[in-house]
Amino acid sequence: MPHASRDGVALHYEQDGRGQPPFVFIHGLCCDHTFFQPQFDHFKASSAVMAMDLRGCGESGRPETGYDVTNLADDVAWLCDDLAISKPVLVGHSLGGMIAIEIAARYPSLPAAVVAVDPGPIDPLPAARKFFEALVAQLDGPQAGEVMRAFVEGMCLPTDDEERTRSIVQTMCAAPRRIAIAALRGALAWNGIGALDLCNAPLLVLRSRPGGSNDPARVLSIKANVEFGMTVGAGHFHQLEVPEQVTPMIERFVKLRVNRPTA
Repeated sequence: MPHASRDGVALHYEQDGRGQPPFVFIHGLCCDHTFFQPQFDHFKASSAVMAMDLRGCGESGRPETGYDVTNLADDVAWLCDDLAISKPVLVGHSLGGMIAIEIAARYPSLPAAVVAVDPGPIDPLPAARKFFEALVAQLDGPQAGEVMRAFVEGMCLPTDDEERTRSIVQTMCAAPRRIAIAALRGALAWNGIGALDLCNAPLLVLRSRPGGSNDPARVLSIKANVEFGMTVGAGHFHQLEVPEQVTPMIERFVKLRVNRPTA
């Protein structure tokens, strides 16, 4: 399995395909590179693709520190440079969507475009912040396993594939609890408004549910040119549940905003 080492931390990645623009897939909290497998397999037919395991996840190293959004963004940007990936379309899910936006803010010359697939809260509502603060506290308690399982199962709803749900739950619940807690704390501390304001790459946000912290009206009040799409009949992991909806929206966005950019 290919790895690159950043400051002693092994970062596992998979590459395939040829062609432009390249795609870089960034998974979410306690997931791994396979959580974008349908899109990886689709786009490799016409483009270079790379999917990585974030630090602490999959086959990557599990250091004690470095799980804040900014450092995770630095990991991804470093790996792109190490692999000579130029002007990629960054596609991030959940926490990975936050990381992709942060990369565009910190490294404005890197991405050709950003797709945030059901990203974590960019500007958390008070109720969302309270929920995640309580989740962190519970994950640091004696019922951590049960709490994590209930959290992941809730994100999978609605679903028509119980086997896929079991696989998602198994992967996420297998992650060391310290890494889940550190990443959640990092997400809570993230300056999403500041990152979004600095994100000048074309940005598509794909959502699985209406309302919430990332409601289009709230996001557009921060950044007026963000584009939105919504899937039907799937939960938070809609890139796995309904790739027949998610993948064409990414493809259309790239065709219009990267392959044929607007003035």
